[in-house]
Amino acid sequence: MKESADARSGGGAMDSRRQAGGLRWLWLTGAVLVFDQITKAWIAASLSLYDRIELLSFLNITRVHNRGAAFSFLSTASGWQRWFFTVLAFAVSVMILLWLRRLPAGQQRLAAGLALVLGGALGNLWDRLQFGYVVDFIDVYYGNWHWPAFNVADSAITVGAVLLILDALAARKRGGV
Repeated sequence: MKESADARSGGGAMDSRRQAGGLRWLWLTGAVLVFDQITKAWIAASLSLYDRIELLSFLNITRVHNRGAAFSFLSTASGWQRWFFTVLAFAVSVMILLWLRRLPAGQQRLAAGLALVLGGALGNLWDRLQFGYVVDFIDVYYGNWHWPAFNVADSAITVGAVLLILDALAARKRGGV
């Protein structure tokens, strides 16, 4: 009896399609990264630090430099945070890539969430490597209260995190976790 190439290789084409299921979402990572960098370049070319453009009664475009993490966490530290967050973003990006590589093709919500988080992490990583800070510019406020400024990469990370939570809840409901 002749053994098929797929059987000899442990699944062959079907196995590689299943393993590469999450990698098919890297287009979303690339789109986030490109859009993030284009918007940050536009802000850098159009506004000086702390300049603002009022769009709505609760929304400004304001150029700020964030040397910390999300919501300016550790932004006033002595400088070590740049390399800490650079190494952290790189490590998380590698882990997400490995996770996407092993993800079966049918898990679209999880793959999309991971791809969004990866795109956002890489967008902010690029800024840290290039400038030593992240360019933030979306300023949402009410009266005198301002939410910490953020950018496209931060938005992608947030939406991606929501998708990851929804996927985990759905898996738990199905009895998978």
